[in-house]
Amino acid sequence: MPSLKNQIIISMPHLDDLYFGRSVVFICEHNKDGALGFVINKLFETPELKELFAGIFPEEEDIIKLVPTVYFGGPVLVERGIVLHSSDYETEGTMKIGDDFSLTSNKAVIHDVADDKGPKHYKLMLGHAGWTQHQLESEIANGDWLLQHTNLDFVFNTEEKFMWDIAAKSFGIDISHFSGVGGSA
Repeated sequence: MPSLKNQIIISMPHLDDLYFGRSVVFICEHNKDGALGFVINKLFETPELKELFAGIFPEEEDIIKLVPTVYFGGPVLVERGIVLHSSDYETEGTMKIGDDFSLTSNKAVIHDVADDKGPKHYKLMLGHAGWTQHQLESEIANGDWLLQHTNLDFVFNTEEKFMWDIAAKSFGIDISHFSGVGGSA
């Protein structure tokens, strides 16, 4: 399978767990060793998640005031923040993942965003999704995910609560009616 880097995967309706139910995941890395991505359509909204976030940074830095919208990037390393952003910004530790997208884990990006010196488009993510060697390919073959190309506008300007529906309907079908359970003929 060719690399899925810079594409999104859209969860099928039978994936109804807390982490991946109705998820849209931006794939940042995909190679022979596995894959890494970020759920881009789930906000941290519960008090428990906000409390977890508050413990990540020193108390003297009120990151929530600097970047009030925080996303659940996935269940791996939830205590670690990283910014998915447009490639118009670079600082120490920025990793370019394509012509349009970059990642930065350096906290300087948060302060630059607050000072209007940061990237034009960004999402502060906590955690990420990860797959071991051949795991994502197996899940795709199993019918757990649909693949789709994406762009900056979709990732950063589409309201989160509509992302899954919009991405799924881009195939010309309404996948919300799919059960994910196969039959036999």
